[in-house]
Amino acid sequence: MTPPADEPFVTAVKPLVDAIGGELIAPDRAQGDDVVLSWEGRAVVAVRLPHLSDSLDHILAELRRRHGVPLRDLDRRTKQSVVRVLEQRGAFSMRHGVETVATALGVSRFTVYNYLNRENAERAAGPGAGGADAADEAAGTGGTGGA
Repeated sequence: MTPPADEPFVTAVKPLVDAIGGELIAPDRAQGDDVVLSWEGRAVVAVRLPHLSDSLDHILAELRRRHGVPLRDLDRRTKQSVVRVLEQRGAFSMRHGVETVATALGVSRFTVYNYLNRENAERAAGPGAGGADAADEAAGTGGTGGA
């Protein structure tokens, strides 16, 4: 049995499941870590969550689609923005996260760390507290932006 595609609840949760890289399955096929979603007292659909190792690849693929070009082809500011998004989504708490992101962006691990340091320095300085020059100094890039 496959989940009923015409079920309004399934239609409503599908974009979320797609965004996290999950898979909709029939409730009777649910296994240990799958999440069964019920609506009005009955099991409607189950969600098979992605493995953590697949999550980062899924996020990177989504960012590539969003930008319309391979991430390595983005300019430096956009790459910094991508790193900011990835940090917010927890990409760097995963083992080999920095290496995976560096490869996708076509930069070194050192550059990714500089982007992260720059972001953290700007956040610590607060709005209007020196801007990019203060962040460059805090990141040790001396105004070069790190890459």
